[in-house]
Amino acid sequence: MSSNRVTKAVIPAAGLGTRFLPATKATPKEMLPVVDRPAIQYVVEEAVDAGLDDVLIITGRNKSSLEDHFDRNPMLERTLFTKNDHDRLASVMAAAELAKVHYVRQGEPRGLGHAVLCADMHVGEEPFAVLLGDDLIDTGNYVLEQMLAVREEFGGSVLCLMEVHESQIHLYGCAAVTPVIGSEAVKVKDLVEKPDTESAPSNLAVIGRYVLDPAVFDVLRNTPPGRGDEIQLTDALKTLAQMPASEGGGVHGVIFKGRRYDTGDKQSYLQATVRLASARGDLGPDFRAWLREFVVSAEFRDD
Repeated sequence: MSSNRVTKAVIPAAGLGTRFLPATKATPKEMLPVVDRPAIQYVVEEAVDAGLDDVLIITGRNKSSLEDHFDRNPMLERTLFTKNDHDRLASVMAAAELAKVHYVRQGEPRGLGHAVLCADMHVGEEPFAVLLGDDLIDTGNYVLEQMLAVREEFGGSVLCLMEVHESQIHLYGCAAVTPVIGSEAVKVKDLVEKPDTESAPSNLAVIGRYVLDPAVFDVLRNTPPGRGDEIQLTDALKTLAQMPASEGGGVHGVIFKGRRYDTGDKQSYLQATVRLASARGDLGPDFRAWLREFVVSAEFRDD
């Protein structure tokens, strides 16, 4: 069992973003702005806040703007400096200084499991975190830190689980769990990728945060394509759940009770934008006042 401290984060961001077309025809979905930052910057900031300052982003075709965003832009910086626009200069430079950001391309879209496998050479024999690039956890929630603590205690891999309505479970990987005495963590006994409502083992959905033992790489290499003819990370995790701890096996879960947004989904993206803008000290007061007037106005009332 690997017991190294987790320092690396992997962010798969190679998807096509078809749910947000035509906006994502030429712009990666991860670069769509949530208030005044691209969605993926929130994800990188979450990793850094949890102590993970080595970030690998799995990219694909037409994703070069991701690399540009986390790089320096000397011409823009000089222009802002000359204009004494120090606030915007600081925000531009902050993105480039967040972490040590690396990139590897996923040559073809073969599923989340394949995207994680693309991180093998960078991660090596260390445990690592995976944060999906279009899953945004509301600021102030520390579920990744909780997951890292569970990994420290039990070893193996750790999933982020969230209760969803039974009518939605077919959209997610679903976990069968048992409680762990003396811990808020649960033991994952089985996993099913996007089950029918009738066959789902629970209402606990696997959402886009993982802490993985490096044993996952060997398992993924031997995992055949599953649902959608893609290499499913869920299938590999199911195998890990049955493996002994001495071989890097064992899977636990943390049940997340905060707010999470799927920024690849239009409705959830809008909710993220409204909530995060409302919580901002600089924007919130005026924006909330406008929202109150808007929702009671006759213009868009349903009744």
